[in-house]
Amino acid sequence: MLDNKPYIIGETAYNHEGDIRYLYKMIDDIAELKLNAVKYHLLLKAESYLQKKHPLVELIKKWMFSQDEWVDILNYSNDKELDVVALCDDVESLIFINQEFPNIKAIELHASGLNDYYLLEQASLFQGTVILGVGGSTLDEIQYALKFLKQHHKEDIMLMYGFQSYPTNYEDINLSKMLTLKSIFNVEIGYADHTGFDDPNNVFLSCAAATMGFNVLEKHFTPDFGKERIDYHSAVGIDIMQKIKNLMEVTLKVYGTGDIAMSEPELKYGNTGPMKKAIVARKKIRQGEILSLDHLWFKRTEEESFIKQNMLLKLIGLEACVDIDEDEIVDFSKVIYKFKQKTSSDFTNLKED
Repeated sequence: MLDNKPYIIGETAYNHEGDIRYLYKMIDDIAELKLNAVKYHLLLKAESYLQKKHPLVELIKKWMFSQDEWVDILNYSNDKELDVVALCDDVESLIFINQEFPNIKAIELHASGLNDYYLLEQASLFQGTVILGVGGSTLDEIQYALKFLKQHHKEDIMLMYGFQSYPTNYEDINLSKMLTLKSIFNVEIGYADHTGFDDPNNVFLSCAAATMGFNVLEKHFTPDFGKERIDYHSAVGIDIMQKIKNLMEVTLKVYGTGDIAMSEPELKYGNTGPMKKAIVARKKIRQGEILSLDHLWFKRTEEESFIKQNMLLKLIGLEACVDIDEDEIVDFSKVIYKFKQKTSSDFTNLKED
């Protein structure tokens, strides 16, 4: 997932409200946008996730798909050449993935189950990337999950930073915390943006983490932008998602790779002469004259010089071997360099006999 190109995960969540045709429409749109991955919330046994008396049990059952339906959904995603991220809410869905779809891109554990022993146990068996949602989680909670997975020989782990409020206020996002988490835990981190669907700064805020070099973005998607459905508050439609994708590509290009070596354009920009001032003759210098500071000056020139600006003092005291016109570039081909042989006394306090 990690390079200097965007990796955008279109999250479906429960926006489908149990309508499988609607979910397939979401998959088609995400594929048409050429996002990198589609994310699903998998739940196969509601009572394994919620108390039997929980007020949402009956409602969430209406949103669930059967195991056979998930087989078709995940195969369809593969046919659409989309990576799959499966957020597994219950142990049963993790077992299903490990048995039937071990080669999908990633599984994810929601922050609500970050320290769930049984979820972590099954997650450690997964072959691909394990994503840990860490929104609203303490350092101790994150450390526990990471330590558990690593003790179970799982190293391919990513943290997903971000949480959803209604609305998500700017001052609560605290993107700089991602840098802190990366330095503390030394794992890769993605950003799950939950900016309100009607926020005029949605596109910019979705790409803000990319300005810090984080190239993985989770973003809720819906075919019906602004329509009141489950999880619509932070879901964007095709038009906004396309703008996010375009801006993120530009942002990460600007962020670059951090390579300390200069690029070709930088090298051209830094050329001595056409760009950086070159050392030239302040006045006409006659053959045989000994160069001093009075003979030299710095000017931008049409041609390139091989002598760097900081080599000025190396020219002082040398004899001109040719006539040098005013404004002409001065380099070592136009002076006589007399090599002075060193003796041991130049390097030690011993004197030669």
